Amino acid sequence: MMDAALALMLLLPLAGAVFQAVWGLSAGRRASAVVAAAAVTGALAAALYAFVHCGVAPTRVSFGSWFSFAGFSAAFTLLYDRVAAVMTVTVSFTALLIHLYSAGYMREDKSFSRYFCYLNLFVFFMLLIALADDLLLLFMGWEGVGFCSFALIGFWHEERKNVNAGVKAFITTRIGDLGYVAALAMVVGIFGEASLSGLAAGAETLSPGMAAAIGFCFLFAALGKSAQLPLSSWLPDAMAGPTPVSALIHAATMVTAGVYLLMRLDPLLAYAPSVGATAALLGGAPALYGACCALGPRDVTRILAYSTSTQVGYMFLA
Repeated sequence: MMDAALALMLLLPLAGAVFQAVWGLSAGRRASAVVAAAAVTGALAAALYAFVHCGVAPTRVSFGSWFSFAGFSAAFTLLYDRVAAVMTVTVSFTALLIHLYSAGYMREDKSFSRYFCYLNLFVFFMLLIALADDLLLLFMGWEGVGFCSFALIGFWHEERKNVNAGVKAFITTRIGDLGYVAALAMVVGIFGEASLSGLAAGAETLSPGMAAAIGFCFLFAALGKSAQLPLSSWLPDAMAGPTPVSALIHAATMVTAGVYLLMRLDPLLAYAPSVGATAALLGGAPALYGACCALGPRDVTRILAYSTSTQVGYMFLA
């Protein structure tokens, strides 16, 4: 049953996105909203079931290989532990509230089904980040939420400033993602595979310098996704999208993905204390920086964005 719950957690939001893309316009606004909310409700139910049945030992579920090249194989493997249990419930519950609010907020918008397609797809990719064991599979979710945030921030693309805000978020987070690619290359080169469980098992065999190098690359990627210095400039402009989008990105989902990645990498970071010290420094600095920046603007949405940056900074510090 745990295998089915984890699979449904991912498949339901993905199916909702496919429905919106193929039949959303013809189905009508009410059906579109109901299907989108139902897909996330199902994901939340599966997350709650898995949460209740979560044991002390992590659960690793494999659905076969999905990518193979020159002797390297990436498996569609999920790693479910207590950290993932909390994250999946938080993400799906927050996303459900935002879906319900969006049904009324976007009721007059001409691109109603397109909006819910992006929203369902965002939830799928975010849950993939929360559950993936294979680092290449996690990277697919990592890039997926980046694409969805770009599409949602610039959703009202008739105005140039909204498009610019989406492009800024996309490019800035892609700069951070170079760190992820570099870390992934090092992990594959050393271990011949790229999984969180494999990295945890083999972390003690790494030299302190190599553990630090991999950790710093992942930290750079986390800083971009979580809008921390020096890659924090995209977050205030992300308010250009619809208000529910800002809640989805700034609440318990995208900006916390960087912190969550570091939590999943804890067995590696235990052998690279310099990475943890740097994360603490870079977390404390944006907390102060964001608070100072919030003193200037009169736009409450930008003030809330700086507040988000500050709160995520505290998470890095912790």
